[in-house]
Amino acid sequence: MKNWIIKTFIKNHEDVKDPQVRERYGSVAGAVGIISNLILCAFKILSGIIFGSISILADGVNNLSDASASLITLLGFKLAAKKPDKDHPYGHGRTEYLTGLAISIMILLIGFELFKTSLEKTIHPEEIEFSWLSVAVLACAILIKIWQAGFNKSIGKLIDSDALIATAADSRNDVISTSAVLAATLVSGFTSLNLDGPMGIIVALFILWSGIGLVKETISPILGQPPEAETVKDISDLILSHDSVLGIHDLIVHDYGPGRLFASVHAEVDGSHDIFDVHDDIDNIEVEVYEKLGIILTIHMDPVDVGNPAVELAKDRIRAVTSNIEGIINYHDVRIVQGPTHTNVVFDIVKDHSCPYDDKKLKMLIQDGLREFDPKYNAVITIDSSFV
Repeated sequence: MKNWIIKTFIKNHEDVKDPQVRERYGSVAGAVGIISNLILCAFKILSGIIFGSISILADGVNNLSDASASLITLLGFKLAAKKPDKDHPYGHGRTEYLTGLAISIMILLIGFELFKTSLEKTIHPEEIEFSWLSVAVLACAILIKIWQAGFNKSIGKLIDSDALIATAADSRNDVISTSAVLAATLVSGFTSLNLDGPMGIIVALFILWSGIGLVKETISPILGQPPEAETVKDISDLILSHDSVLGIHDLIVHDYGPGRLFASVHAEVDGSHDIFDVHDDIDNIEVEVYEKLGIILTIHMDPVDVGNPAVELAKDRIRAVTSNIEGIINYHDVRIVQGPTHTNVVFDIVKDHSCPYDDKKLKMLIQDGLREFDPKYNAVITIDSSFV
């Protein structure tokens, strides 16, 4: 079924990196979600009203929220696919993240309202009428939701969409909640226990728990989460595959939506080489990163004094000192300026966000450690933080 939908409604479906193809995937997934959830909503609400079941009615309202979420997803993909303009030169890709957040908030609101209604039904229970028709509706809904979860998850992974992966998680949760409602309906039908209200509360709490989790997941890229480890590795490996680059540091990746990554990095190069030759290679690396990874990269060149014994000695001593200080990730850009009374050792330190020392204390610890090796050492330190 999934393959038929993709082949029928998405032209050039193999090229998932194409923004237009990606937008089409999102639109089709949204349309499928709207249609299937509206059908489920209609049957459940009708069944809940006829047989007086608040839990079935609550499950139907949940499907209505799913249909609304699918509509938001569809609109989000349409807006995210808009080309960059004067007011938004980086494009509109982050609209998709806002879409995911809107879906999450909607789920929370629906869950809260269902909790209030179910609580009232629990305090003041009403007799419900058992029907095999309602059982059949719930059983069919479970099967459809299982298919929905797989459909959205596979497409979400295929096009790297947090919004669709969140929708898949919601469908998976619906399978659990609808199964609980089905169990309560069967118990109420064959025993004197009326579990309609309590099961509605459980469904509502499950919806609230799911909504809170989705809010956390969707708000992270908006606030600025670190890039994926695989992305960092791909960028690093590609740059370091060129002989002109001795090392890299200060890698920063900016996420403006799926498929819209911008990055900058410092590349260490041999200071004795011809600057025009090195610059030409750096330009080629930037082009290669874009062609292979789709990332717009800017590289800053840091010349390194290769083979200078004083610099190599200073590196060894910096390594010895920093390896014993908690919270230091690495160091780079080591330079030496020697004078008659002191030697300036200029370098950068990258500290972890959990480092227990402030910058002033950290510099003091490193300075004291280096002077144990050589009293003439005067450390000139720049403190950096890691963004990956």
